[in-house]
Amino acid sequence: MELVTPAIGLVFWMLVTFSLLLFILKKFAWKPILSSMKEREETIEKSLQEAANARAEMQKLNQQNESLLAEARAEREAILKDARDIKEKMIGDAKAIADDEAKKLISRANDEINRQKNAALDELKKEVANFSLQIAEKLVGKALESSDAQKALIADQLGRLDNQQKASA
Repeated sequence: MELVTPAIGLVFWMLVTFSLLLFILKKFAWKPILSSMKEREETIEKSLQEAANARAEMQKLNQQNESLLAEARAEREAILKDARDIKEKMIGDAKAIADDEAKKLISRANDEINRQKNAALDELKKEVANFSLQIAEKLVGKALESSDAQKALIADQLGRLDNQQKASA
């Protein structure tokens, strides 16, 4: 039983040793241990605060990136819309210019056709007049006195013929 119940001297020296150890720890080690624990606690708290700040900053940057992307998309769409509008305007202008040129060409062609038609009709009238003179000379057997008188007579006859055709039409 001696092992279970210690002697009074042993207890006394254990108390003295423990008190001395406690005093030495309190005097020399307790403050540095507590200050280092406090520093560690402050460091951990500061790190947690910095992590929270970094997380908030990251969210803010993500929001800014999203807004920048949205702006870029909107700007891209505006640029594409402007390009489409310009393309359609250019195509419309080119069509209008081509239509104007085509109308001018058609008008010039019609004018040229009418001019050539009138020239052909005039030439045809002259030929008919000459043939008429030749036929008249052969029929009458002699030439009329002057060629001016012949031409005046033929022009008069052709005018009457044109008037008759217009009246019947």
